[in-house]
Amino acid sequence: MTLEKSKKIGVLQTGRITGNLNQNFGEYPEMFMDLLGRDVFSYDVYPVVDGVIPASPNDCDGWIITGSVHGVYEEHSWIKPLEGFIRSLIESGVPTMGICFGHQIMAQAMGGRVEKHPSGWGIGVHEYNDLETGDKARLLAFHQDQVMEPPNDSTTTHTSDFCEHAGLRYSDTCFSLQPHPEHTLEFSRALLEARRGRVIPEGVADTALETLDNANTHVEYAERLRSFFLQN
Repeated sequence: MTLEKSKKIGVLQTGRITGNLNQNFGEYPEMFMDLLGRDVFSYDVYPVVDGVIPASPNDCDGWIITGSVHGVYEEHSWIKPLEGFIRSLIESGVPTMGICFGHQIMAQAMGGRVEKHPSGWGIGVHEYNDLETGDKARLLAFHQDQVMEPPNDSTTTHTSDFCEHAGLRYSDTCFSLQPHPEHTLEFSRALLEARRGRVIPEGVADTALETLDNANTHVEYAERLRSFFLQN
């Protein structure tokens, strides 16, 4: 029996994966489709990195803002239009989730401040305090930038010693996370090895690679995020 895909998720693609990583693991939107289930939802991809901005928050039943190699403070022509659309999403109440760059651009759009963290890279499996449930979240991270000052109308939902504002909630239907629940261990390992010694210092990359053997909560978060879109 084929499940009816009753809800359509719009994926706002804010960056691209290139080279062998693309060939082996696909693009950012495909990772979210695998995370949430290709048989559960239908998906429309909007390459905002190419300047494609949806006409209305109501074009889809829910929205995801992806990660990116770009910084939210960089002067790309699509940044300001995306920020405007994010503000309309939050105002509309249509379910919206931002991840990594998506987390940061949501904060910036709403008046927060994003910068490179003085301690450098946050990569590998990181442990966060989930302030909404009281549980520990152990999720894959890959970032230098982070939200240093959250917007006034947001609530911090996830925190760690390295990343104070690793999760933000704007309403019951709009939230964001700094870590990457959509990443797999295989992709994270390949990404770290590809950037080891070039973008990331070898010692830092090696320490992060060792954490990939640690327990994580990606299966639990996949179900949690799937339920978020199904129930809202």
